[in-house]
Amino acid sequence: MSPQGIWQAVLGELQLSLQRSTYDSWLRDTHAIAYEDGQFIVAVPHAFAQDWLQTRLKGPIKQRLQRLCGRSVDVRFVVRPTPVPAPDLHTQAAPLLQPAQAHEGRFQHRPAQVGSSLKPTMTFDTFIEGEGNRLAFAAAQSVAQDPGVHYNPLFLYGGVGLGKTHLLHAIGNHTLSQGYAVRYVTAEAFTNDLIEAIRTRSNLAFRQTYREVDVLLIDDVQFIEGKGSTQIEVYNTFNSLYAANKQIVLASDRPPRLLDQLEDRLRSRFMGGLVVDLQPPDLEHRIAILRAKSYEMGLAVTDEAITYIAERYQNNVRELQGALNRLAAYARLERRVADFALAREALGPEEEILSQDPEAIIQAVADEFRITRPELVGQRRLKRFARPRQVAMYLMRDVAGLSFPQIGEHLGGRDHTTVMHGYKKVSQLLADDPELRMRVDRIRARLNREAVLAREPVYSVAVREGRG
Repeated sequence: MSPQGIWQAVLGELQLSLQRSTYDSWLRDTHAIAYEDGQFIVAVPHAFAQDWLQTRLKGPIKQRLQRLCGRSVDVRFVVRPTPVPAPDLHTQAAPLLQPAQAHEGRFQHRPAQVGSSLKPTMTFDTFIEGEGNRLAFAAAQSVAQDPGVHYNPLFLYGGVGLGKTHLLHAIGNHTLSQGYAVRYVTAEAFTNDLIEAIRTRSNLAFRQTYREVDVLLIDDVQFIEGKGSTQIEVYNTFNSLYAANKQIVLASDRPPRLLDQLEDRLRSRFMGGLVVDLQPPDLEHRIAILRAKSYEMGLAVTDEAITYIAERYQNNVRELQGALNRLAAYARLERRVADFALAREALGPEEEILSQDPEAIIQAVADEFRITRPELVGQRRLKRFARPRQVAMYLMRDVAGLSFPQIGEHLGGRDHTTVMHGYKKVSQLLADDPELRMRVDRIRARLNREAVLAREPVYSVAVREGRG
Protein backbone atom coordinates (compact mmCIF):
# COMPACT_ATOMS: atom_id res chain seq x y z
CA MET A 1 0.00 0.00 0.00
CA SER A 2 1.49 3.34 -1.06
CA PRO A 3 1.70 6.29 1.38
CA GLN A 4 -0.92 8.09 -0.70
CA GLY A 5 -3.22 5.07 -0.54
CA ILE A 6 -2.97 4.99 3.25
CA TRP A 7 -3.51 8.75 3.40
CA GLN A 8 -6.63 8.42 1.23
CA ALA A 9 -7.96 5.87 3.73
CA VAL A 10 -7.37 8.36 6.56
CA LEU A 11 -9.09 11.12 4.57
CA GLY A 12 -12.05 8.81 3.96
CA GLU A 13 -12.52 8.34 7.70
CA LEU A 14 -12.02 12.04 8.49
CA GLN A 15 -14.52 13.04 5.83
CA LEU A 16 -17.17 11.02 7.67
CA SER A 17 -16.37 12.44 11.10
CA LEU A 18 -15.61 16.12 10.44
CA GLN A 19 -17.82 19.00 9.39
CA ARG A 20 -17.77 19.76 5.68
CA SER A 21 -16.24 23.23 6.15
CA THR A 22 -13.43 21.83 8.31
CA TYR A 23 -12.60 19.03 5.88
CA ASP A 24 -12.72 21.29 2.80
CA SER A 25 -10.66 24.05 4.41
CA TRP A 26 -7.82 22.02 5.90
CA LEU A 27 -7.71 18.47 4.48
CA ARG A 28 -9.17 18.33 0.98
CA ASP A 29 -6.03 19.64 -0.79
CA THR A 30 -3.48 17.59 1.18
CA HIS A 31 -1.53 14.58 -0.07
CA ALA A 32 1.09 12.19 1.27
CA ILE A 33 4.68 12.69 0.17
CA ALA A 34 6.51 9.87 1.87
CA TYR A 35 6.51 7.34 4.70
CA GLU A 36 10.02 7.02 6.08
CA ASP A 37 11.37 5.59 9.35
CA GLY A 38 7.96 5.54 10.98
CA GLN A 39 7.15 9.12 9.96
CA PHE A 40 4.38 10.13 7.59
CA ILE A 41 5.10 13.33 5.65
CA VAL A 42 1.99 15.12 4.40
CA ALA A 43 1.97 18.09 2.03
CA VAL A 44 -0.40 20.98 2.80
CA PRO A 45 -1.12 23.98 0.55
CA HIS A 46 -0.16 26.79 2.93
CA ALA A 47 1.19 27.66 6.39
CA PHE A 48 -2.29 28.25 7.84
CA ALA A 49 -3.23 24.63 7.10
CA GLN A 50 0.09 23.42 8.49
CA ASP A 51 -0.46 25.23 11.79
CA TRP A 52 -4.13 24.23 12.07
CA LEU A 53 -3.51 20.54 11.44
CA GLN A 54 -0.49 20.50 13.76
CA THR A 55 -2.42 22.01 16.67
CA ARG A 56 -5.93 20.64 16.13
CA LEU A 57 -5.89 17.32 14.29
CA LYS A 58 -2.44 15.77 14.64
CA GLY A 59 -3.55 13.44 17.45
CA PRO A 60 -6.61 11.97 15.69
CA ILE A 61 -4.64 11.65 12.43
CA LYS A 62 -1.79 9.80 14.18
CA GLN A 63 -4.22 7.35 15.76
CA ARG A 64 -5.79 6.52 12.40
CA LEU A 65 -2.38 6.14 10.73
CA GLN A 66 -1.15 3.85 13.50
CA ARG A 67 -4.23 1.66 13.19
CA LEU A 68 -3.88 1.37 9.41
CA CYS A 69 -0.11 0.82 9.48
CA GLY A 70 -0.17 -1.54 12.46
CA ARG A 71 2.72 0.23 14.20
CA SER A 72 3.71 3.46 15.97
CA VAL A 73 3.66 6.33 13.48
CA ASP A 74 4.42 10.05 13.66
CA VAL A 75 3.13 12.62 11.19
CA ARG A 76 4.73 15.83 9.89
CA PHE A 77 3.03 18.51 7.80
CA VAL A 78 5.08 20.42 5.24
CA VAL A 79 3.99 23.31 3.05
CA ARG A 80 3.93 22.40 -0.63
CA PRO A 81 1.67 24.80 -2.54
CA THR A 82 -0.42 23.17 -5.25
CA PRO A 83 1.03 24.16 -8.64
CA VAL A 84 -1.20 26.48 -10.66
CA PRO A 85 -1.59 25.14 -14.22
CA ALA A 86 -0.87 27.44 -17.14
CA PRO A 87 -4.05 28.98 -18.56
CA ASP A 88 -5.62 27.28 -21.57
CA LEU A 89 -5.94 29.95 -24.25
CA HIS A 90 -8.77 28.04 -25.90
CA THR A 91 -11.07 28.10 -22.86
CA GLN A 92 -9.65 30.70 -20.47
CA ALA A 93 -11.32 34.06 -20.93
CA ALA A 94 -9.17 37.19 -20.99
CA PRO A 95 -8.56 38.91 -17.64
CA LEU A 96 -11.22 41.39 -16.67
CA LEU A 97 -8.77 43.90 -15.22
CA GLN A 98 -5.61 45.45 -16.50
CA PRO A 99 -3.10 46.47 -13.81
CA ALA A 100 -3.36 50.10 -14.91
CA GLN A 101 -7.07 50.10 -14.14
CA ALA A 102 -6.73 48.83 -10.58
CA HIS A 103 -6.13 50.84 -7.45
CA GLU A 104 -3.30 50.17 -5.05
CA GLY A 105 -3.83 46.99 -3.06
CA ARG A 106 -4.64 43.34 -3.48
CA PHE A 107 -6.42 43.62 -6.84
CA GLN A 108 -3.69 45.59 -8.61
CA HIS A 109 -1.65 42.51 -9.47
CA ARG A 110 -4.47 40.00 -9.36
CA PRO A 111 -6.41 39.99 -12.64
CA ALA A 112 -9.75 38.25 -12.47
CA GLN A 113 -8.68 34.86 -13.92
CA VAL A 114 -12.28 34.19 -14.82
CA GLY A 115 -13.39 30.62 -14.23
CA SER A 116 -10.12 29.61 -12.56
CA SER A 117 -11.87 28.45 -9.36
CA LEU A 118 -14.27 26.13 -11.16
CA LYS A 119 -13.80 22.39 -10.68
CA PRO A 120 -13.64 20.79 -14.15
CA THR A 121 -15.00 17.46 -12.87
CA MET A 122 -18.27 19.05 -11.73
CA THR A 123 -20.29 19.11 -14.93
CA PHE A 124 -23.83 18.27 -15.98
CA ASP A 125 -22.57 14.94 -17.31
CA THR A 126 -21.25 13.89 -13.89
CA PHE A 127 -24.35 15.04 -12.00
CA ILE A 128 -26.66 12.14 -11.12
CA GLU A 129 -30.26 13.20 -11.68
CA GLY A 130 -33.02 11.89 -9.41
CA GLU A 131 -36.52 12.69 -8.28
CA GLY A 132 -35.33 15.04 -5.54
CA ASN A 133 -33.16 17.25 -7.78
CA ARG A 134 -34.86 16.99 -11.19
CA LEU A 135 -36.31 20.51 -11.22
CA ALA A 136 -33.06 22.08 -10.00
CA PHE A 137 -31.10 20.14 -12.63
CA ALA A 138 -33.42 21.25 -15.44
CA ALA A 139 -33.34 24.88 -14.28
CA ALA A 140 -29.53 24.87 -14.08
CA GLN A 141 -29.28 23.47 -17.61
CA SER A 142 -31.68 26.11 -18.91
CA VAL A 143 -29.64 28.89 -17.30
CA ALA A 144 -26.40 27.48 -18.71
CA GLN A 145 -27.84 27.39 -22.24
CA ASP A 146 -29.03 31.01 -22.23
CA PRO A 147 -27.45 33.02 -19.39
CA GLY A 148 -29.48 36.06 -18.37
CA VAL A 149 -32.56 34.94 -20.33
CA HIS A 150 -34.32 32.34 -18.16
CA TYR A 151 -34.64 32.25 -14.38
CA ASN A 152 -32.59 35.27 -13.40
CA PRO A 153 -31.68 35.01 -10.61
CA LEU A 154 -31.70 31.26 -10.03
CA PHE A 155 -31.71 30.47 -6.31
CA LEU A 156 -30.90 26.88 -5.30
CA TYR A 157 -31.34 25.71 -1.72
CA GLY A 158 -31.14 22.48 0.25
CA GLY A 159 -29.21 20.65 2.95
CA VAL A 160 -25.50 19.85 2.85
CA GLY A 161 -24.24 17.40 0.25
CA LEU A 162 -27.28 17.48 -2.03
CA GLY A 163 -25.60 18.89 -5.13
CA LYS A 164 -25.99 22.69 -4.96
CA THR A 165 -22.28 23.35 -5.38
CA HIS A 166 -22.04 20.76 -8.15
CA LEU A 167 -24.78 22.53 -10.13
CA LEU A 168 -23.10 25.92 -9.65
CA HIS A 169 -19.85 24.53 -11.03
CA ALA A 170 -21.69 22.75 -13.85
CA ILE A 171 -23.30 26.04 -14.91
CA GLY A 172 -19.93 27.76 -14.68
CA ASN A 173 -18.07 25.13 -16.67
CA HIS A 174 -20.66 25.04 -19.44
CA THR A 175 -20.95 28.82 -19.83
CA LEU A 176 -17.17 29.22 -19.64
CA SER A 177 -16.77 26.74 -22.51
CA GLN A 178 -19.18 28.91 -24.53
CA GLY A 179 -16.92 31.94 -24.13
CA TYR A 180 -18.74 33.71 -21.29
CA ALA A 181 -16.84 35.45 -18.49
CA VAL A 182 -17.67 33.50 -15.33
CA ARG A 183 -16.87 33.93 -11.65
CA TYR A 184 -17.63 31.40 -8.92
CA VAL A 185 -17.18 32.53 -5.31
CA THR A 186 -18.37 31.56 -1.86
CA ALA A 187 -20.10 34.20 0.22
CA GLU A 188 -17.25 33.99 2.72
CA ALA A 189 -14.63 34.63 0.00
CA PHE A 190 -16.72 37.54 -1.31
CA THR A 191 -16.76 39.05 2.19
CA ASN A 192 -13.00 38.58 2.60
CA ASP A 193 -12.35 40.23 -0.77
CA LEU A 194 -14.55 43.15 0.23
CA ILE A 195 -12.74 43.58 3.56
CA GLU A 196 -9.37 43.53 1.80
CA ALA A 197 -10.57 46.04 -0.80
CA ILE A 198 -11.74 48.41 1.93
CA ARG A 199 -8.48 48.00 3.84
CA THR A 200 -6.34 48.71 0.78
CA ARG A 201 -8.70 51.28 -0.76
CA SER A 202 -9.09 49.19 -3.90
CA ASN A 203 -12.90 49.36 -3.98
CA LEU A 204 -13.08 50.19 -7.69
CA ALA A 205 -10.96 47.18 -8.61
CA PHE A 206 -13.11 44.98 -6.38
CA ARG A 207 -16.29 46.15 -8.08
CA GLN A 208 -14.83 45.65 -11.54
CA THR A 209 -13.79 42.15 -10.54
CA TYR A 210 -17.34 41.15 -9.62
CA ARG A 211 -19.45 43.31 -11.92
CA GLU A 212 -17.71 42.86 -15.26
CA VAL A 213 -18.72 39.23 -15.67
CA ASP A 214 -21.43 37.50 -17.67
CA VAL A 215 -22.23 34.87 -15.04
CA LEU A 216 -21.80 35.32 -11.27
CA LEU A 217 -22.17 32.22 -9.06
CA ILE A 218 -22.32 32.77 -5.29
CA ASP A 219 -22.30 29.74 -2.97
CA ASP A 220 -23.32 29.51 0.71
CA VAL A 221 -25.28 32.78 0.61
CA GLN A 222 -26.51 32.17 4.17
CA PHE A 223 -23.12 33.38 5.44
CA ILE A 224 -23.87 37.00 4.52
CA GLU A 225 -26.68 37.11 7.11
CA GLY A 226 -26.05 39.88 9.62
CA LYS A 227 -23.13 41.34 7.62
CA GLY A 228 -24.35 44.79 6.69
CA SER A 229 -21.49 45.98 4.46
CA THR A 230 -21.39 42.69 2.57
CA GLN A 231 -25.14 42.77 1.98
CA ILE A 232 -24.90 46.30 0.60
CA GLU A 233 -22.17 45.25 -1.82
CA VAL A 234 -24.08 42.11 -2.86
CA TYR A 235 -27.18 44.24 -3.43
CA ASN A 236 -25.30 46.76 -5.60
CA THR A 237 -23.48 44.00 -7.50
CA PHE A 238 -26.79 42.22 -8.05
CA ASN A 239 -28.45 45.36 -9.42
CA SER A 240 -25.53 46.14 -11.71
CA LEU A 241 -25.47 42.66 -13.25
CA TYR A 242 -29.24 42.32 -13.46
CA ALA A 243 -29.58 45.67 -15.25
CA ALA A 244 -27.03 44.46 -17.81
CA ASN A 245 -28.93 41.16 -18.32
CA LYS A 246 -26.09 39.16 -16.77
CA GLN A 247 -26.85 35.84 -15.09
CA ILE A 248 -26.82 35.47 -11.30
CA VAL A 249 -27.01 32.06 -9.57
CA LEU A 250 -27.10 31.70 -5.80
CA ALA A 251 -27.04 28.72 -3.45
CA SER A 252 -27.97 28.48 0.23
CA ASP A 253 -28.96 25.96 2.86
CA ARG A 254 -32.34 27.73 3.24
CA PRO A 255 -34.82 29.52 0.97
CA PRO A 256 -34.65 33.36 0.95
CA ARG A 257 -37.76 33.70 3.11
CA LEU A 258 -36.00 31.85 5.96
CA LEU A 259 -32.84 33.96 5.86
CA ASP A 260 -34.00 36.04 8.81
CA GLN A 261 -31.01 38.38 9.02
CA LEU A 262 -31.13 39.32 5.35
CA GLU A 263 -32.22 42.83 4.34
CA ASP A 264 -35.74 42.86 2.90
CA ARG A 265 -34.64 44.50 -0.36
CA LEU A 266 -32.01 41.80 -0.91
CA ARG A 267 -34.44 39.03 -0.02
CA SER A 268 -36.92 40.35 -2.58
CA ARG A 269 -34.17 40.37 -5.24
CA PHE A 270 -33.30 36.75 -4.48
CA MET A 271 -36.96 35.75 -4.76
CA GLY A 272 -37.45 37.62 -8.03
CA GLY A 273 -36.40 34.75 -10.28
CA LEU A 274 -36.76 31.02 -9.70
CA VAL A 275 -36.31 29.53 -6.23
CA VAL A 276 -35.94 25.74 -6.30
CA ASP A 277 -34.91 23.19 -3.70
CA LEU A 278 -32.91 19.97 -3.76
CA GLN A 279 -34.27 17.09 -1.69
CA PRO A 280 -32.33 14.16 -0.18
CA PRO A 281 -31.96 11.32 -2.70
CA ASP A 282 -34.32 8.35 -2.48
CA LEU A 283 -33.01 4.78 -2.34
CA GLU A 284 -32.90 4.24 -6.12
CA HIS A 285 -31.11 7.57 -6.58
CA ARG A 286 -28.57 6.73 -3.87
CA ILE A 287 -27.84 3.36 -5.51
CA ALA A 288 -27.35 5.08 -8.87
CA ILE A 289 -24.97 7.59 -7.29
CA LEU A 290 -22.91 4.86 -5.64
CA ARG A 291 -22.67 2.88 -8.86
CA ALA A 292 -21.54 5.95 -10.79
CA LYS A 293 -18.98 6.91 -8.13
CA SER A 294 -17.57 3.39 -7.88
CA TYR A 295 -17.20 3.29 -11.67
CA GLU A 296 -15.31 6.61 -11.59
CA MET A 297 -13.00 5.19 -8.90
CA GLY A 298 -12.42 1.94 -10.78
CA LEU A 299 -13.74 0.01 -7.78
CA ALA A 300 -15.63 -3.25 -8.21
CA VAL A 301 -18.42 -3.27 -5.60
CA THR A 302 -21.07 -5.94 -5.24
CA ASP A 303 -24.75 -5.00 -5.46
CA GLU A 304 -25.25 -6.12 -1.85
CA ALA A 305 -22.55 -3.74 -0.61
CA ILE A 306 -23.97 -0.83 -2.61
CA THR A 307 -27.46 -1.49 -1.27
CA TYR A 308 -26.11 -1.72 2.28
CA ILE A 309 -24.44 1.69 1.99
CA ALA A 310 -27.46 3.24 0.24
CA GLU A 311 -29.85 2.02 2.93
CA ARG A 312 -27.59 3.15 5.75
CA TYR A 313 -26.65 6.67 4.55
CA GLN A 314 -29.83 8.47 3.57
CA ASN A 315 -29.14 12.16 4.13
CA ASN A 316 -26.86 13.36 1.35
CA VAL A 317 -24.38 12.52 -1.38
CA ARG A 318 -21.36 13.52 0.69
CA GLU A 319 -22.11 10.78 3.24
CA LEU A 320 -22.38 8.25 0.41
CA GLN A 321 -19.07 9.39 -1.08
CA GLY A 322 -17.31 9.25 2.28
CA ALA A 323 -18.63 5.74 2.99
CA LEU A 324 -17.58 4.54 -0.47
CA ASN A 325 -14.12 6.06 -0.03
CA ARG A 326 -13.72 4.22 3.23
CA LEU A 327 -14.86 0.93 1.72
CA ALA A 328 -12.43 1.41 -1.18
CA ALA A 329 -9.57 2.08 1.22
CA TYR A 330 -10.35 -1.06 3.22
CA ALA A 331 -10.63 -3.15 0.04
CA ARG A 332 -7.18 -2.02 -1.09
CA LEU A 333 -5.58 -2.41 2.33
CA GLU A 334 -7.06 -5.86 2.90
CA ARG A 335 -6.77 -6.88 -0.78
CA ARG A 336 -10.33 -8.13 -0.66
CA VAL A 337 -13.45 -7.78 -2.74
CA ALA A 338 -15.68 -4.82 -1.78
CA ASP A 339 -18.64 -6.99 -0.81
CA PHE A 340 -21.30 -6.85 1.91
CA ALA A 341 -19.08 -8.45 4.56
CA LEU A 342 -16.27 -5.94 4.01
CA ALA A 343 -18.76 -3.05 3.97
CA ARG A 344 -19.99 -4.10 7.42
CA GLU A 345 -16.41 -4.24 8.69
CA ALA A 346 -15.38 -0.93 7.13
CA LEU A 347 -18.42 1.06 8.22
CA GLY A 348 -19.24 -0.64 11.49
CA PRO A 349 -22.63 -1.69 12.85
CA GLU A 350 -25.64 0.58 12.58
CA GLU A 351 -26.25 3.19 15.25
CA GLU A 352 -29.87 2.18 15.79
CA ILE A 353 -28.78 -0.91 17.75
CA LEU A 354 -26.82 1.10 20.31
CA SER A 355 -26.91 -0.21 23.86
CA GLN A 356 -29.45 1.63 26.00
CA ASP A 357 -28.08 0.42 29.34
CA PRO A 358 -26.96 3.50 31.34
CA GLU A 359 -24.51 1.43 33.37
CA ALA A 360 -22.88 0.19 30.16
CA ILE A 361 -22.55 3.79 29.02
CA ILE A 362 -20.92 4.82 32.30
CA GLN A 363 -18.42 1.98 32.10
CA ALA A 364 -17.62 2.66 28.43
CA VAL A 365 -16.97 6.35 29.17
CA ALA A 366 -14.79 5.53 32.16
CA ASP A 367 -12.72 3.07 30.11
CA GLU A 368 -12.32 5.52 27.23
CA PHE A 369 -10.98 8.28 29.53
CA ARG A 370 -8.99 5.80 31.64
CA ILE A 371 -10.62 6.57 34.94
CA THR A 372 -12.53 4.33 37.32
CA ARG A 373 -16.29 4.17 37.62
CA PRO A 374 -16.21 5.61 41.21
CA GLU A 375 -14.13 8.54 39.92
CA LEU A 376 -16.63 9.23 37.16
CA VAL A 377 -19.73 9.19 39.38
CA GLY A 378 -17.94 10.76 42.36
CA GLN A 379 -17.92 14.38 43.55
CA ARG A 380 -14.38 15.46 42.59
CA ARG A 381 -14.42 18.38 40.14
CA LEU A 382 -11.00 17.96 38.54
CA LYS A 383 -11.16 18.43 34.77
CA ARG A 384 -9.97 14.87 34.12
CA PHE A 385 -13.13 13.66 35.89
CA ALA A 386 -15.56 16.49 35.05
CA ARG A 387 -15.32 16.24 31.25
CA PRO A 388 -15.86 12.45 31.11
CA ARG A 389 -18.78 12.94 33.51
CA GLN A 390 -20.32 15.46 31.07
CA VAL A 391 -19.77 13.05 28.19
CA ALA A 392 -21.63 10.37 30.14
CA MET A 393 -24.48 12.84 30.70
CA TYR A 394 -24.60 13.57 26.98
CA LEU A 395 -24.62 9.91 25.92
CA MET A 396 -27.14 8.82 28.53
CA ARG A 397 -29.46 11.49 27.18
CA ASP A 398 -28.66 11.00 23.49
CA VAL A 399 -28.41 7.20 23.41
CA ALA A 400 -30.51 5.93 26.30
CA GLY A 401 -33.07 8.73 26.17
CA LEU A 402 -33.09 9.23 29.95
CA SER A 403 -34.50 12.34 31.58
CA PHE A 404 -32.12 14.77 33.27
CA PRO A 405 -33.24 13.72 36.79
CA GLN A 406 -32.75 10.04 35.88
CA ILE A 407 -29.24 10.75 34.59
CA GLY A 408 -28.47 12.62 37.81
CA GLU A 409 -29.48 9.58 39.86
CA HIS A 410 -27.11 7.32 37.92
CA LEU A 411 -24.28 9.83 38.38
CA GLY A 412 -24.15 10.10 42.15
CA GLY A 413 -27.43 11.94 42.79
CA ARG A 414 -26.62 15.12 40.86
CA ASP A 415 -29.16 17.89 40.38
CA HIS A 416 -30.96 17.94 37.01
CA THR A 417 -29.69 21.48 36.26
CA THR A 418 -26.11 20.22 36.54
CA VAL A 419 -26.90 17.40 34.12
CA MET A 420 -28.61 19.82 31.74
CA HIS A 421 -25.53 22.06 31.74
CA GLY A 422 -23.22 19.08 31.08
CA TYR A 423 -25.38 17.87 28.18
CA LYS A 424 -25.43 21.31 26.52
CA LYS A 425 -21.70 21.78 27.07
CA VAL A 426 -20.77 18.56 25.27
CA SER A 427 -23.29 19.26 22.49
CA GLN A 428 -21.51 22.56 21.81
CA LEU A 429 -17.99 21.10 22.08
CA LEU A 430 -18.71 18.31 19.59
CA ALA A 431 -19.13 20.89 16.82
CA ASP A 432 -15.61 22.32 17.26
CA ASP A 433 -13.49 19.69 19.02
CA PRO A 434 -12.55 16.83 16.64
CA GLU A 435 -10.66 14.92 19.35
CA LEU A 436 -13.70 14.86 21.67
CA ARG A 437 -15.93 13.91 18.73
CA MET A 438 -13.57 11.03 17.95
CA ARG A 439 -13.74 9.83 21.57
CA VAL A 440 -17.54 9.95 21.57
CA ASP A 441 -17.65 8.06 18.26
CA ARG A 442 -15.34 5.43 19.75
CA ILE A 443 -17.63 5.01 22.76
CA ARG A 444 -20.63 4.65 20.44
CA ALA A 445 -18.76 2.01 18.43
CA ARG A 446 -18.04 0.05 21.63
CA LEU A 447 -21.70 0.20 22.63
CA ASN A 448 -22.60 -1.01 19.15
CA ARG A 449 -20.29 -3.99 19.45
CA GLU A 450 -21.71 -4.89 22.84
CA ALA A 451 -25.23 -4.66 21.43
CA VAL A 452 -24.28 -6.93 18.52
CA LEU A 453 -22.81 -9.50 20.93
CA ALA A 454 -25.91 -9.36 23.11
CA ARG A 455 -28.44 -9.57 20.28
CA GLU A 456 -26.63 -11.53 17.57
CA PRO A 457 -24.45 -14.20 19.19
CA VAL A 458 -23.57 -15.63 15.78
CA TYR A 459 -21.35 -12.61 15.18
CA SER A 460 -19.51 -12.79 18.49
CA VAL A 461 -16.33 -14.40 17.13
CA ALA A 462 -16.10 -11.89 14.28
CA VAL A 463 -16.57 -8.99 16.67
CA ARG A 464 -13.84 -10.20 19.03
CA GLU A 465 -11.51 -10.48 16.08
CA GLY A 466 -12.37 -6.97 14.93
CA ARG A 467 -14.17 -8.11 11.77
CA GLY A 468 -17.72 -6.93 12.57
